[in-house]
Amino acid sequence: MLILSGCMVGPDFERPEAPVLDSWSKGANLPVDHRTGFTSRSAVSVPWWHVFKDETLNGLISEAYQQNVELQAAGVRVYQARAQLGIARGELFPQVQEIKGNSENIRFSTRDPFIRDLERVGLVDSHISRVSVGFDAVWEIDVWGKIRRDVQSANANLGANLASYDDALVTLTGDIAATYVTIRELQQLIGSSRKNAALQKKSLNLTRLRLENGAATKLDVDEATVLYNNTLAAIPGYEAELAQAFNAMSVLLSEAPGKMKTRLSNKSGFPRVPAEVAVGVPADMLRRRPDIRQAEYIAAAQSAQIGVAKADLFPAFTIAGAIGVRADDFSNLFSGGSTTGFINPGFSWNFLNYGRIKNNVRVQDAKFQEALLNYENTVLSAYAEVENALIAFLRSKQQAVYLRRSLRAARSSVGEVEAQYEDGTASYNRVVDAQKNLLVAEERLIAAEANVLTNLIAVYKGLGGGWVPENVDGLISDKTRQQMADRTRWGQLLDKPVEDKGKS
Repeated sequence: MLILSGCMVGPDFERPEAPVLDSWSKGANLPVDHRTGFTSRSAVSVPWWHVFKDETLNGLISEAYQQNVELQAAGVRVYQARAQLGIARGELFPQVQEIKGNSENIRFSTRDPFIRDLERVGLVDSHISRVSVGFDAVWEIDVWGKIRRDVQSANANLGANLASYDDALVTLTGDIAATYVTIRELQQLIGSSRKNAALQKKSLNLTRLRLENGAATKLDVDEATVLYNNTLAAIPGYEAELAQAFNAMSVLLSEAPGKMKTRLSNKSGFPRVPAEVAVGVPADMLRRRPDIRQAEYIAAAQSAQIGVAKADLFPAFTIAGAIGVRADDFSNLFSGGSTTGFINPGFSWNFLNYGRIKNNVRVQDAKFQEALLNYENTVLSAYAEVENALIAFLRSKQQAVYLRRSLRAARSSVGEVEAQYEDGTASYNRVVDAQKNLLVAEERLIAAEANVLTNLIAVYKGLGGGWVPENVDGLISDKTRQQMADRTRWGQLLDKPVEDKGKS
């Protein structure tokens, strides 16, 4: 009756209360509307990186989803959690289930006077044979819900591993996009340096010619030489950073270094920045961020462990039994009268535990409280992460506007001062200053445009953008699944699991 009534000790988990934020960017006077390029409209359920309109980036992310070994490991942990859940559910049934068979042949010594006397009067035979086959079972009845709470904990742990997988996916896609932007930034910096070096080389040649004609000084030539070689000196550093970025991308795709340089060697510019960014409302983030869901599942799993610990305060009821057949030889094993068996109800109660069980309950309760506080901290950190990304994105866009104006002016000034220098109305140091300003303006604008993109990527990551590429299915690759299936009979456990319902 207790089982049917569903008696379960310990607290029932309820979703923790989270700090509430009404809208984004109030604290920084950045309203979410058309003036900032943000909109509170919920983002559509498509891969967020598609807003950049860059097919190369789309292909890299799709390949990484199938190949990245860290993501594969996170997927394997989901299957491990599924198996652990199966173990926990199995405890609801008889914990000991054994089919036993036994054959005995006993021969007593006829030299033993006691055995010889018993044999003489027919009380014992010097040779005894016994054959038995039976089924034994022991079942601890889950009166207090200890096993059911353990199933709840294992089920929440499965949800936590699914959320952890989603979090790994968010991190991977963000890292690939950010690394891709870095590669394009370095390629443009190298191109800008080479272009400016060519311009400075032309000025250096002109200055040398003017020196030969007596229209310039040796100082002019030296200044032109310094500027030209300083510009050239920056290129090897950029090229080294670019090679490192290529290798970083190879690691994210879990492939050997060397291929990425050829693949991304085209002189492509930055991905396109969308005119409007749909950020939704803070409540959307609470539902979509996998780390928040993971923190909630961890708290749920720990809540159930309180019930598991409390159940040890009460007596455990068991039923043990066996049924089988026994005879003196195999031919009589299934004849009439060979059936044997027993049933043995019992209980055990560890009541002299010297406070150990109560203190274990307190330990589990404290762990649960810690999980609730970690959940709250995760939410607060998520709010701050999104706010910081939104502010950085907007400010970097404003910075890029100013730097574009600066670059236009720098290009114009170079043309004007070079014309004045050729006419003899401007000194060469004005030319040097103008060319320096042009190089700095181009480099700063390239860096600012890269910051716009990386900050936008941070916005999408902060909002929990863990969308799965449309051409990929399952948590692990077919190759990984086949390797596991070849080693172990997984059955239906290795089927592609249902995705976490909180996932976008």
